[in-house]
Amino acid sequence: MTITEADLLQARTAWGDALVAISKAYENAGIDGARALANDVLDAAYGYNLGPVMFKPTLASGDKTFRPTKDGALAYFVGHDKNYPLDGGFGLKGWRQAEFETSAHFVEGNVGMWMGWGRFTDKDGNVTTVNKTFGYKKDEDGAVRVVLHHSSLPYEP
Repeated sequence: MTITEADLLQARTAWGDALVAISKAYENAGIDGARALANDVLDAAYGYNLGPVMFKPTLASGDKTFRPTKDGALAYFVGHDKNYPLDGGFGLKGWRQAEFETSAHFVEGNVGMWMGWGRFTDKDGNVTTVNKTFGYKKDEDGAVRVVLHHSSLPYEP
């Protein structure tokens, strides 16, 4: 199954909408509600069913910098995991909007890659900009799955 530019846009949009939904779930239903939703999001959006996902979150460090497992990704998004004590829960930060600006993309066969900026607005109107790279693979069922997710804060000399 061939992946398209429209697939990449739809996947990014769904990812951003899910981040906002996780923040709202936390505000409305606490950590249990946020964790349940984040778990569902990971199942729907990421390719952990295909193998390890190359996930390097924005605010991860040390021996927990890279998160090839679903448990590591879940801890990053919602925190509250003794195995990842430095994770505060990126998805719990009161996000209200996620926007993406493309620098470049690449599609070939069932694989697509995208890189650019993610801009996340919280409930107080503060905007956080991060450098993002997503790699996607369209699976046998036609679902577009994140298999590479790299995020970092912009370098400021």
